[in-house]
Amino acid sequence: MLDETRPVRFSELRAKWGWLVALGVIMLIFGGIALANLFLATVVSVYYVGALMLVAGALHVAHAFQVRGWESVLFWALSGLLYLMAGLLTFANPLLASAILTLLIGAALLFAGLVRLWVGFKLKGAEGWGWIVLSGVVTMLAGIIIAIGWPVNSLWILGLFLAIDLIMQGWSLVALGLALKR
Repeated sequence: MLDETRPVRFSELRAKWGWLVALGVIMLIFGGIALANLFLATVVSVYYVGALMLVAGALHVAHAFQVRGWESVLFWALSGLLYLMAGLLTFANPLLASAILTLLIGAALLFAGLVRLWVGFKLKGAEGWGWIVLSGVVTMLAGIIIAIGWPVNSLWILGLFLAIDLIMQGWSLVALGLALKR
């Protein structure tokens, strides 16, 4: 049951339930397309990250000329130039970029899993602590599996993550939209 007193205006959302369902269906279709061609989805993901780095680099360089003092100018300009170089390298060699990103994701998942295990065992005795430990184990295993398959899996792992995210977002929007309709 939705609480109408919440800051979010559910009456406005209810009126737009069809749009949520439509957006969810579109995301499901895109997720299916990504799942059908994981390599292409990986390349698209890498280009997206590269484009974000180019935009961030340009903004850093522009910001460098807005700050006072040479130290600040040099820091922001150098930061912006590094972002720009990384973005350009991503577009120049998307396969290398996907390998680097995949390795970083594997390492991040492994570290996040270890942290969750540590937190879970620190909470031992509290209700639900086992779920945190289980979450840590699963996250850690995902990181280990990515690291074991690296660099070969870097051709498809980012695309798989994108496909799963699109599918999960799509289903959740469809479910939300249908729940709001009722």
